[in-house]
Amino acid sequence: MAKKRPQTKGKSHVSSGEIPVVGAREPCPCGSGRRYKACHGRAAAHAVTELVQRPFEGLAGEGDWIALRELVPAATVRLTLKESLPDGVPSVTLATVLPMAWPALRRDDGSVLLGLQNDTSSGDMSRDLADTLQRALTAEPGTPVQARRAPADGPRLQDLLDPAAPFEPVVHTGFEFWVPDSENASPDVAASLERANAAAIPTVKLSGVDGAYWCETPDKNHLRWVMPHPEERLLDALARLHAAGTSSLGEGTRLVGSFRAHGLTVPVWDLPTGMSAEDVEKPAAEFAERLAAALDSEAPLTVEERRARGGLTNRQVTLS
Repeated sequence: MAKKRPQTKGKSHVSSGEIPVVGAREPCPCGSGRRYKACHGRAAAHAVTELVQRPFEGLAGEGDWIALRELVPAATVRLTLKESLPDGVPSVTLATVLPMAWPALRRDDGSVLLGLQNDTSSGDMSRDLADTLQRALTAEPGTPVQARRAPADGPRLQDLLDPAAPFEPVVHTGFEFWVPDSENASPDVAASLERANAAAIPTVKLSGVDGAYWCETPDKNHLRWVMPHPEERLLDALARLHAAGTSSLGEGTRLVGSFRAHGLTVPVWDLPTGMSAEDVEKPAAEFAERLAAALDSEAPLTVEERRARGGLTNRQVTLS
């Protein structure tokens, strides 16, 4: 028979809003006499593990946030905060990845780089990134920011970033943006840059449509397009176009499937090796018009369209 937990007669002297995060097996700071994980840590643990399906929803450029997180090797975006920057912080820049996979870096000049392609400790990537950003703003110049578990009640990116500011990714051919003067970098830094650059897949953001990125691989090229439409409606529209033979982007191209990433659907096309990003601009814009018409259709799917939809669904994978 299990022993009853002894009751603590003393009352808590700490309000629920002031209770700090401690180790799961440590006594809860509220004074209850129970372990943190069985007391106030229970709600915190639930908040930390609960998955937010669309962490970037409500931010300008949601599709580009997802693309930079999952698709693009090297890119940066200047971020604008709702509040003015602290003294000594001239700028905040989002980067796909940082040296040593640092979550963030405060440069010698005081500017902040925030890394996007990092593992996060909770189910809300927006909250984790916001916590890292806040700590980077007050870090000592010339130091990286280490990973940690974000407070469950901490702000999210949507609370910190200006929603009216444009989100304009700059895709780079390599990672020279890591250091201000890459040509005069130390041998160790130069070697690290060389390794990173060698692994980067050439990628270009299309200018005529939102959220679309061309990339080059040894066997063939691809277009990966993050679309903001509701998944079921988008799959219906793609099925209509596929059944009609109008889902391609021109001769030698093929819609091969899609994947889910952070709550949005990302259709993928195979492109011929010789088809450049510039070559795909016009076909992508024309496809966007066909897709808009298909999205507006309320007609039930035909047998051929349902078959096409089943094929697209069977080739769909989830990244997050």
